Amino acid sequence: MISEQISNAFPSQTVAQLKQQAKRLRSSLEADGVVVTHSQSLELLARQLGHRDWNTAHAAAGNTKPACPVGLGQTVEGRYLSRNFKGEVIGIKAIAPSRFRVTFNFDEPVDVVTFDSFSAFRKRVTCTIDGRGKTTEKTSDGLPHMELRLPPL
Repeated sequence: MISEQISNAFPSQTVAQLKQQAKRLRSSLEADGVVVTHSQSLELLARQLGHRDWNTAHAAAGNTKPACPVGLGQTVEGRYLSRNFKGEVIGIKAIAPSRFRVTFNFDEPVDVVTFDSFSAFRKRVTCTIDGRGKTTEKTSDGLPHMELRLPPL
């Protein structure tokens, strides 16, 4: 029960991310004069995250759904219908593996019409994005409706 509460308090992580954390933990301990093996650092990390052992942490990480590339309340930038925008994420809903319905509130309204004598401005937009921050839907010129500028992993 307590381990579930602890592990739920931490965001889902991939096995590779957990191994990187264990490597950093091992380096930090060695800098303080405490020598541990890599497997010991994996076990320590697993318990720190509320799991019984590394195998349990590994299984939990392997069974997690891919994380949304943006977080609620996060400020994001990108392109929407070929227009640059900056705004805030105000809603997220997972709708399929690696597919997320995300609502954005743009700082400044974006004109979504390319015709010179007509404009239609949008301040709040909901799109379905993948884990890379792109829509599968494309404009007539082949670009994604939305493409977020995400920091490299």
